[in-house]
Amino acid sequence: MTYSGSVGQTFKHHELGLSDSQVIEMYTMMQMARVFDERCMLLQRAGKINFHVSGIGQEATQVAAAFALDREQDYFLPYYRDYGFVLSVGMTLRELMLSVFAKAEDPNSGGRQMPGHFGSKKLRIVTGSSPVTTQVPHAVGLALAAKMKNKPFVSFVTFGDGSSNQGDFHEGCNFAGVHKLPVIFMCENNRYAISTPFHQQSAGKISDRALGYGFPGIEVDGNDVLEVYRVVKEARERAVRGEGPTLIDALTYRISPHSTSDNDLAYRTKEEVDEHRNKDGILFFQNYLIDCGLWDEEKNQALLKQLREQLDDATSYGDKAPFPAPEDTLLYVYADSEGQEGK
Repeated sequence: MTYSGSVGQTFKHHELGLSDSQVIEMYTMMQMARVFDERCMLLQRAGKINFHVSGIGQEATQVAAAFALDREQDYFLPYYRDYGFVLSVGMTLRELMLSVFAKAEDPNSGGRQMPGHFGSKKLRIVTGSSPVTTQVPHAVGLALAAKMKNKPFVSFVTFGDGSSNQGDFHEGCNFAGVHKLPVIFMCENNRYAISTPFHQQSAGKISDRALGYGFPGIEVDGNDVLEVYRVVKEARERAVRGEGPTLIDALTYRISPHSTSDNDLAYRTKEEVDEHRNKDGILFFQNYLIDCGLWDEEKNQALLKQLREQLDDATSYGDKAPFPAPEDTLLYVYADSEGQEGK
């Protein structure tokens, strides 16, 4: 990706309708997701939490998409690496830490689900499940409801490149295409389905699959924040005009292992990972903001200090919060004799 210009010029984010304060907020969210992710990796290695699925390297795609959507109306069905996305639509670091520590206050599942299974009625984040791609048909169902009720919202769903080979993906795309539903499918193509590289999964481009279902498919550099913003914004405008779905293939890279249970160097080299570290979307966006005269190293260090303080607070809060009571296991599972849900 390339950005050009000098102080005083109109920059790309202005052309896209983004203010200076908005792009600084986007950068802040990207860094917030990164430091949260890194902290969770350390917590798991220290034995403080049991498991973590990382999204390091994918923050640019996630944050850009969130800012391009209507965060007051749209419905979101993120997949398990989408920390940058859920933070950008309103989740807090404390809420995410309650989830990774599996505490009773966890708003996602009350400590029942593994981390990364996001859910919030208030924020219109529809909870996901461990089997991959099951969120795609759910997103299509929400889009069908929007069309039937003539509501102006769009459903937005993310998934990995491995998930794009599942039947749920194809069934969802087919139904959405036939009925011209207001849904945006976005593949966060991080080049690996756990240990299987993309070239061993698929013979062609994921974006080309949209042709078979009768709607546009777009491939975009997932490390280019402003390009992802533009593409998602245009997809949303198409959807609310009644022109149907869009499939977006955001090419990015998973810098971290698949999860804390994974030894990624068993299937890829350190040199490959280091090469992609140099293409990090956070670094590119930081340089862009500097070129715009909006950012400098002093501001960057101040931001990172502020984020570390927020993260320390969230970590302490999550660690000290109470676990669910054992009997809470039965909540919302069995009905009592009067037909009420378990207490």
